[in-house]
Amino acid sequence: MADALTSSDKPHIPVLLRPLLAAVAPVSGVWLDGTFGAGGYTKGLLEAGAEKVIGVDRDPLAFEMVADWVGDYGDRLVMQPGVFSRMDEYAQDLDGVVLDLGVSSMQLDQAERGFSFMKDGPLDMRMSQEGESAADLVKAASEAQLADILFHFGEERASRRIAKAIVKARAEEAITTTLRLAEIIESCLPRPKPGQSHPATRSFQGLRIAVNAEYEELFQGLMAAERALKPGGQLAVVTFHSIEDRMVKRFFQSRAGKTGRANRYAPEIAQDLPQFTLKTRKAVGPDDQELQENPRARSAKLRVAVRTEAPAGEIEARAIGMPQIGGRAK
Repeated sequence: MADALTSSDKPHIPVLLRPLLAAVAPVSGVWLDGTFGAGGYTKGLLEAGAEKVIGVDRDPLAFEMVADWVGDYGDRLVMQPGVFSRMDEYAQDLDGVVLDLGVSSMQLDQAERGFSFMKDGPLDMRMSQEGESAADLVKAASEAQLADILFHFGEERASRRIAKAIVKARAEEAITTTLRLAEIIESCLPRPKPGQSHPATRSFQGLRIAVNAEYEELFQGLMAAERALKPGGQLAVVTFHSIEDRMVKRFFQSRAGKTGRANRYAPEIAQDLPQFTLKTRKAVGPDDQELQENPRARSAKLRVAVRTEAPAGEIEARAIGMPQIGGRAK
C-alpha cells in the first residue's frame, strides 16, 4: 500500500487513484476499502459517487490518524478494524472492493514502526502491532528458514549469504534495530550503483511479508472478495512487486475461466461458470504525471475484474503462484 502520510504537513498521495476511478466508473453503491491506510482511496470513492464506503485496516493507528476528517462523511463512511481477508464477514452484496497492497508510506515514515532501513528504530514491522515481531523472527528462525524467507518472499538472490551473516551476528549480540540489520545485510552485498535500490530493500520486504503473513492474507482476501461482491461488483487491486502482481493476475485469470494455452499459438481455453470477467486485460501502471508527483508509484500495477453471477468457489493457493516456504504455502 502506498497511501502516504509522510509528515504532518504533507498530504498522503494515493497511488493510481485516477486510473482506478476511471476503470471502475461510474462509482455507485457500497464499496469496501480493504486497506484503508490514510484514507486516500476511501475519499476518492466517496467523492466519485459511492453511497457508502467501509474502511478496513488492521493497523490501529490508521483510524486515529484520520480522526479529524472521517466525521465529514457521516454515515457514508464506516470504520471497520480488522483484516481484509475477513471482508465477507463485514459485508455482503458489495458493489466494489479496493485493495492497495503492501506497507504504507505512513508506516514507513514512522521509525518506531520498524519498517524502514533508512531510519533507526526497533525491528518490529507488525502492521497490527500484535504477535511476532521481525526481531522475534530474526532471533528464532533457523539459517535455512531465514534464507527461504529472504529468497521466496523478498526475491533476494543473496539470501543464503545474508542468512548466514544474520545467524553469525545474532550469536554475538541480539539484532533488535532496523539499522543494525541493514548494516549486516549491506556487509554481504556490493555497494549499489547510482539509481539502484538500497541493498536491504529485498530482505526487509521478505521479513515484513513473513511477519504479517501478507501472501496468505492476499490469497484469503481475494477469495473473500469473491464471496462478498454481488454480480456486477468490481474488484480493483493495486500491487507493488512482482510476486503480488503474479498472484493477482493468476487469480483473475483462473476465476475468469482462462486456463491458458498449451503453447503460444493455441487458443486460450475458457471454462464454464467463471466467477469474474477481466476488465483490465493488462496491468495499468502510473503515468508520467503520477511519477513526478509520487516516485513511490513507479512499481505500482492496477488490475480490475468484475464479479459474475456464478457461485463463489474454491481454489488452491499454489494455483495462483503463492510462494512456498518449507514445502507449504505461507
